[in-house]
Amino acid sequence: MKSTLWTSPLPSRRGTLSRLLAAALLAAAPAAWSQGGSDTPVKILVGYPAGGSLDTLARLLADKLKDELKRPVLVENKPGAGGRVVVDILKNSPADGSVVLLGPDALAVIFPYVSKKLGYDPRTDLQPVTTVVDFPFALAAGQEPQVKTLGEYTSWAKANPARANFGTPGAGGGHHFLGLMFSKAIGVDMQNIPYQGGAPMMANLIGGQVSLGFEVLGGQLEYHRAGKVRMVAVSSATRVPQAPDVPTFAELGYPNLTVSGFHAVFAPPKTPAAAVATWNQALAKVVARPEVQERLLSWGYIPKTGTPDELTKRIADDAARWSPVIKASGFSID
Repeated sequence: MKSTLWTSPLPSRRGTLSRLLAAALLAAAPAAWSQGGSDTPVKILVGYPAGGSLDTLARLLADKLKDELKRPVLVENKPGAGGRVVVDILKNSPADGSVVLLGPDALAVIFPYVSKKLGYDPRTDLQPVTTVVDFPFALAAGQEPQVKTLGEYTSWAKANPARANFGTPGAGGGHHFLGLMFSKAIGVDMQNIPYQGGAPMMANLIGGQVSLGFEVLGGQLEYHRAGKVRMVAVSSATRVPQAPDVPTFAELGYPNLTVSGFHAVFAPPKTPAAAVATWNQALAKVVARPEVQERLLSWGYIPKTGTPDELTKRIADDAARWSPVIKASGFSID
């Protein structure tokens, strides 16, 4: 049904003014939720079950964001298809700033290259808001072989290529493809041993069933500190504050292995710039809080926010890095 605003028999000039006013109100409406606060909640979608690391991060942000946005912030878990289902939910959500998605970089930079049945286009269905954290990858040795440095492991692997392998929390993630890059860099054809998550992989690394383990930094820190494994390299550009004793791959002569994953916030397609800016600024303030930074660092993250344009460029740069490796591997989840 058409609004009477458009059908009332008003004089021409008055009708024109009415239409202009209505258009201005409609244009302003999507961002209106962010002005002055409200009891109406906004939502952060997470494509993984409650209790996981991404869910925990989302709930930390939501708790602090309610003060910045002046309204309740809810976390809504929508697990499925390895975290991909949530993008379909996001792209069909209202483009008014009331819903955003917190997700891993894989949604935009890895999944498009490992699936031909993705169901979404990251270039059009994920509107960048900001990164929240970086998560470097760490490489650790366990009980077999007993090596203390990456150089010692490389020498062992070249002497024992049939026993050289690496464990990962699953196939098709950054851990997997970084492992393939490392294998190529040292000239040893190492087998990837994928597990159903980081915990069983670390258990087998400690037990000596795999010779190396690739995991996000936060997944290895406590084991490293307890002396159960030895982190021999991190993939960040500089040493991480959580483990300043561990060198970077670049320091050890492998600059091409400098790469970090990230978690970022995305809005539905065509969300107005004003609403995106509101989320961006609120998240920047929250992540900059000392108590939030302390918590993020304790979880193995590196706090990092930026502009939507910087996130767009980061996605393009990381996709250019990962896509040749993924294509060369022949790996597919379909």
